[in-house]
Amino acid sequence: MERVEQLFNALWQDYTQRLCPSAAQVHALLTEDEPLLNDHIALRTFNLPKVGLDKLAAPFIAIGYKPCGQYRFETKKLYAEHFEHPNPEAPKVFISELMVGQCSAQLQQTLRELVDQAPEAALRDPSFLYGGRLWDIDSETYEMLAAESEYAGWVAAHGFGANHFTVSINQLEQFTEVRDVNHLLRHNGFAINGSGGEVKGDPEVMLEQSSTMADKVAVGFLDGVKHIPGGFYEFAKRYPQADGELYRGFVEASADKIFESTN
Repeated sequence: MERVEQLFNALWQDYTQRLCPSAAQVHALLTEDEPLLNDHIALRTFNLPKVGLDKLAAPFIAIGYKPCGQYRFETKKLYAEHFEHPNPEAPKVFISELMVGQCSAQLQQTLRELVDQAPEAALRDPSFLYGGRLWDIDSETYEMLAAESEYAGWVAAHGFGANHFTVSINQLEQFTEVRDVNHLLRHNGFAINGSGGEVKGDPEVMLEQSSTMADKVAVGFLDGVKHIPGGFYEFAKRYPQADGELYRGFVEASADKIFESTN
């Protein structure tokens, strides 16, 4: 587990410093006697050979993770997989990619030109997972991409890093319901993602989720700095299956709405 902890610590540092500074405050609000359990992280990319889902999965597979589920989000033109470690305490990893070939010719060409800038050597080192952007981009190009695909704009602007971490509500003593966590966060000034309802999912699908709306963070473009949506914090409650074990997968309908936390 040492290598798992090292990788997730590095991802957390990048996430709290660059993508979601408010996560540290949320973390402090919810931490009880035991350290918070992270249910999963999510990473975003493009399905281009140089940076496809398999490239992001490789460092996790090298430390024991295995693919456990596949998901499709037709309207957002996304494909995703989730990965689990044999140690159930290790966070799950949810990796999505934009199906670039389903997008406009202009978007396809633009993303290929950006990704072509990424040095091959950088992508061979696992640290690229939390290394940010590997290409230069101006704000006009970002706006053009985001107008067609909010997801494309996000990855183009931020590069690589954890889009979100997720508090496991199952371990909390003070709170047992997702809606109670939402109430605490709203009371402390956080905006909650209301797309599809503030609580996504229910006991029938064995998973309930909610999330804050993404922080606005400063991003440097070739023509200056802009404040745009960065990362957000998610909360998940899992329900037991027939065998008594907690459900470990993801629900497409809920995840589809969680993506909108950065919109």
